[in-house]
Formats: sequence, structure tokens, C-alpha cells
Amino acid sequence: MDHEKVNILLVDDQPAKLLAYEVILKDLGENLVIASSGRDALEVLLKTEIAVILVDVCMPELDGFELAAMIREHPRFQKTAMIFISAIQVSDIDRLRGYEMGAVDYVPVPVVPEVLRAKIKVFAELYRKTRELERLNQELEDRVRARTAELENSTAKLRESEERRSMAIAAGKMGSWDWDWINGDWMWDEGQYRIFGVTPETFSVSSANIQALLHPDDVDQFRAAIAAFNTGARAYEGEFRISRPDGEVRWCVGTAAATVDPSGRVVRVSGVTVDITERKRAEERQNLLAREVDHRAKNALALAQSIVRLTRADSVKTYVNAVEGRINALARVHTILSLSSWQGAELSKLIEEELAPYSLGGQIRLAGPEVQLAPATAQTLALALHELFTNSAKYGALSTRAGRLTIGWQTENDVLSLSWEESGGPLVRTPKSRGFGTRSLLASIESQLGGQAKFDWRAEGLLCRLEVPLTRKATTSTSPAKFEAASSGELQRASG
Repeated sequence: MDHEKVNILLVDDQPAKLLAYEVILKDLGENLVIASSGRDALEVLLKTEIAVILVDVCMPELDGFELAAMIREHPRFQKTAMIFISAIQVSDIDRLRGYEMGAVDYVPVPVVPEVLRAKIKVFAELYRKTRELERLNQELEDRVRARTAELENSTAKLRESEERRSMAIAAGKMGSWDWDWINGDWMWDEGQYRIFGVTPETFSVSSANIQALLHPDDVDQFRAAIAAFNTGARAYEGEFRISRPDGEVRWCVGTAAATVDPSGRVVRVSGVTVDITERKRAEERQNLLAREVDHRAKNALALAQSIVRLTRADSVKTYVNAVEGRINALARVHTILSLSSWQGAELSKLIEEELAPYSLGGQIRLAGPEVQLAPATAQTLALALHELFTNSAKYGALSTRAGRLTIGWQTENDVLSLSWEESGGPLVRTPKSRGFGTRSLLASIESQLGGQAKFDWRAEGLLCRLEVPLTRKATTSTSPAKFEAASSGELQRASG
């Protein structure tokens, strides 16, 4: 798939090593930028957007640690990924020092090309996704600004055009009024009564009664406007809220202009009121959406980083495939949730999305009612289902044409019970230790959702039962910190 190339900075004082790194990383298809010293690297960074920095620890004049410290001091580069290359045995103290300086990984010499490419690829892709999300946020902000400008322009035209004013009055969005400053008499038109939610038969227009309909926080603004006209002001404009008799609060923008006698004394004040409640609500929705997009983007990236750090594999290819599979599973559920405006996801849709990569004919049977999952539950359960499908495709019933898989689910007392039953595949033996997939599945179901996951390694096929509460108040999305802490704990217990 075509994608925008990112810049990878290679820093080393030895030309031969720089050439070797170029050869190793050429197949990634990214832009490789060369710097033969720490000072050259700093000049490049000031002129170019860099996704990943590959830097030699041992360099004359300015070594890797010192360069990393200088880079991190600049606010622009505080989150730039740095990978150290060291030709000498690095002690734990040096390693900790490197991480404190901002390194995200170490690569020992001699460099294994596949390992270096895999590490660079992961961080380059994370950088690319981050930039894409930033562009989406910027586009959203631009649309909000454009919409706000459009509404302000519309309001100005309503004030200037009598014809548009009449149309707005007919639609109940605009009203006009007149106030005799000398004797205190008020005159409202039909639109003004409609905006305030009252009728001429039930409401007597007076300063006191109008003030009673104003939102308590905006009463002082009304008094300040009166005081301003008394001290020589000739015009006023401001936003305010009204509390209708039925309890509904509406946002309005009001404009007023004074008429004076030959001596300069105010004798009349006339004005227009425009109901801008829908505009205010639209602005609130846009602001909420912008914050939600930012929150979910950060959460998704953090979860992806957790997956990268916690995945274990015997080879680079297996590692890359495992990471890509888990991130793709996360991307699929994000797509489903986005289509529902993050209201939730159907369980059957999650399962169908995980089935999509496989051509299995009639090997799989699904049975269960429609179940709507909350976003947090959907994200966690999607990752758990991905691990089950991946394991079955590698070692279980889905690894052979004779294998069969039955997935059934039901709900009772707001608890989802899901059974995963395999048969007809290779002979199953109880594993001596849990793999990462099993550990992460247990950690996510039990720690994230407060549920249970039970495995029965029968000879004829795996039987797995998941029980997940549907009404538990989980976090707004899958929590990377919880997922990583729980999975790391499983890894430590397994290795201990």
C-alpha cells in the first residue's frame, strides 16, 4: 500500500557503518538522512521532520548520550524515537542512562539486519499514524472554525437584511423589541415572545419580568447594559441565556441601539434578539468530538506501543506478523466503533470481522442473539477473539479442513457467556506453559472487564468459556496501562 515516506536519521562518524545501515534499511522504502557527527545531526533536526533517529553511542566530540540529551531538551523532539547502536558491551547503568536520555531501544553490533529493519519499521509506522491523526484533528478544527465563521456571517446578515429578519421571525428564531426609556413601556413582536417561551396573554412585558426570565448568571450583564446607556452608550451587543417558564434554557444574542433627543438624552432603545441555541449546541458537539478524537488517538497509540513491547516471538518474521495481527484486530474494532459514532458494536460483527481473513467454508458455526457491546468491552473482546482465532489457525481446528469450530453466546442477568468449542483438528495436548496470546487474553478479560476465561484442553479440541459483565463501568476505551501491567505480570509469573 502506498504511503507517505518518513525521514529516518542515521548518525555515525564512520562512513562504512552508515553505508551498511543504508543498505539494511533501503527496502523499507523510507527517506534515509545521513549525519556523520552529533552536530550535523542537530542541524538536520532543525531543518527536517524526523520520525526515527538511529545513533551510534560512541562518537568523538559529541557522543550518543550527549546528543540524546540535547535533542530531548528541545520541545519539538521530546517524543522523537531514538535507537542507540553500540559496538561495545553496554552495562545496565549505561543502558538505564540511555533510556533516561530518551532512547527507546538498543541494537548491539554486529547488527542483525532483520532485527534492525523490524524495529525501525514499527517506530516509522507509529510516527506515520501519529501524523495522520494530527492531520485529522487539524481538519476537524478547521471545519469547526469554518462553521463558526459561517454562523457569525449568517447572524450579521440577519441583522442587516429586513427580508431575512422577517423569515427568521416566521421560523421562530428572531424577535424584535422596543423600549420607551422615558415611561418604561415595552413592545415585543411575535418572535420575541416565541424565543422567551411566553405568550402576550400570559406574560406582561416589563423590566422586572424580563429580568426574571434571564439566567441568574446573566442578570448582571442586563443591568450593566442599562447602566451603559445611562452613561452615554449608543449601542450594545452580547450573548445571554434565558430560562423559559418550562425550564428550558436557550442561548440568544441581542443587539440594541439607542435613540436620543437633541440634547443627547436617551429616549428610546430598540433591539433584535436572535436564538442561537442550535449554534451553541453544535459548537459544544464539535468541541466534544475534537476532545474525543484526541483522547482516542492517544489511547490507541499507547495500546499499540504496549502490544509492541509485550509481544514475544522466536523470530523477527513471527514477531512482525504477531504485532501486525494484533494491531489490525484493534484497527478493525475501531472501524466498527467509528461507524456507530462510538456508541458500541455488535458481537456478531466483531466475530465476522475476525473471520474475514480466513476462507473456511462451512467449518465455523455461529449461534447467539444480537448483543450490543460498549466500546471498552468491544475493544477488549476483539483482541481476545483475535488471539483465539490466531491460535486455532496455527495449531487447532482451523489449521485443517476437517476441523470444526462452534462459537455460541447468550446473555443472562447482564452477563455475556461465550463458548468456543473446537473439534476435528489435530490432537490437543495441554500446554506446559501459557503463550503470550493466552496470557493477554486472560489479563484483558479478567483485569479489564472483571470477567472470567476458562480453558479446557480436550484431546478432541480446545473448549474455552468466557464470561463478561455487560454493565460494569469500564474505562472509556481499552486501558493500555492496565493491559500492559496485567500482561507483564503474567509474563513475570511464567518466567519465574
